[in-house]
Amino acid sequence: MNKLVRTVQGLFANLFVWIFSITCIFPIIWMLYSSLKTDREFSLDILSLPRKPFFENYSKAIAEGNIGSYFSNSMFNTVITVAIVIVISFVTGYCISRFEFKGKRLIYAMFLSGMLIPIYALLIPIFVEFKAMGLLNKRYTLILPYIAFALPVGVFLVESCMYGIPIEIEEAACIDGSSFLNTMFTIVMPMCKPVLSTCAILTFLNTWNEFPLALVLIRSNALKTMPIGLTNFVGSYTVNYPLMLAALVVSTLPVIIMYLLFYNQIMKGMTAGAVKG
Repeated sequence: MNKLVRTVQGLFANLFVWIFSITCIFPIIWMLYSSLKTDREFSLDILSLPRKPFFENYSKAIAEGNIGSYFSNSMFNTVITVAIVIVISFVTGYCISRFEFKGKRLIYAMFLSGMLIPIYALLIPIFVEFKAMGLLNKRYTLILPYIAFALPVGVFLVESCMYGIPIEIEEAACIDGSSFLNTMFTIVMPMCKPVLSTCAILTFLNTWNEFPLALVLIRSNALKTMPIGLTNFVGSYTVNYPLMLAALVVSTLPVIIMYLLFYNQIMKGMTAGAVKG
């Protein structure tokens, strides 16, 4: 009897997980096949499959919607931000965890406080400062705040991970004649690969999808990013939804690819350094 009850409970649990999973994945599937509809087909029935794939939506989104330019701008900002954040986060987290110096706790507290302040509370101060310094509408305008907002999480993850790496490894490398920089970047850094991968993925996602800073700090159409460019597909009175969905697929594709390739690293990185000592 107990075995039957456990079986029934397991079936209901699995059924719930399957239903929940379908509700999560269905919007992506709907977006994919709806982007292949004509505007008329979509208006008649938003849930049905397209009678014939209409790939012209993608060519129109790229040619008329200037998606190619927005995509390259987002990729430029994202790649540079991720690279710089990884290096600075690793060096800062390593130094905070391995060395004792004056003001260490204050510096670490300042980094952690960066995770507590919402980005919307800083939009006006950042805009005023950038305008006063002449940093608006530049190729590097968005990279600066993106790095600043991504560093707190990166430093926290690396600093936590370092406590799980025995310092004896570095001492042995020093005895063997390895320099400080060589030990840090060729021995310790590869051991932090899971947490650095997590930092890279989180920074990639946040930078790629960022909207408010790009909206406030960029006015030039040639420098706008994907989230801002997608707003051009919404008219004052009408919206061509299949065309907009095609642009959304192009915008979502790098995120999906990034997640499918590195989703295992997210779990490893999140648990790395969870137990200190």
